[in-house]
Amino acid sequence: MDWCRYRFRSHWDLDAPPAAVYRLLAAGDEYPRWWPQVREAVRTGEWTGTARFRSVVPYDLVVTVGEVRQDPVAGVLELALSGDLEGWVRWTVKARGTGARALFEQEVVARKPLLRLLALPGRPLFRINHALMMRGGRRGLRAYLAAPPPGAHSV
Repeated sequence: MDWCRYRFRSHWDLDAPPAAVYRLLAAGDEYPRWWPQVREAVRTGEWTGTARFRSVVPYDLVVTVGEVRQDPVAGVLELALSGDLEGWVRWTVKARGTGARALFEQEVVARKPLLRLLALPGRPLFRINHALMMRGGRRGLRAYLAAPPPGAHSV
């Protein structure tokens, strides 16, 4: 078994139309506005960018992101990752009741030297760290979707 390889899968049930959820997920440079653990996201080209994130464990991960597939009709957004993590991430957004369900799937290999060094003893902690990051993202996106748009005034 390659202790540096990880697979993750999460479902986020959201009270917003699938198209609105997809638009936010496709706007990668906006993630720091709603996902606390995404510390920085910078667009470097039309289909590329960089991201820096950190959850509970005190280390930053930096990745270069390249868009592989953006299909708003199918609700699929797939990205290639390189840097501290190498692999892919995919969002699939579908209607669920009056809202949406966003499926997050990721398969990566840790390339950051510290993660590789601590791969075996740290694996359970790294998985918990990821779960906490995903929980923060889900909460942040729910709150962001529920907030009134900028400039909207209540009467």
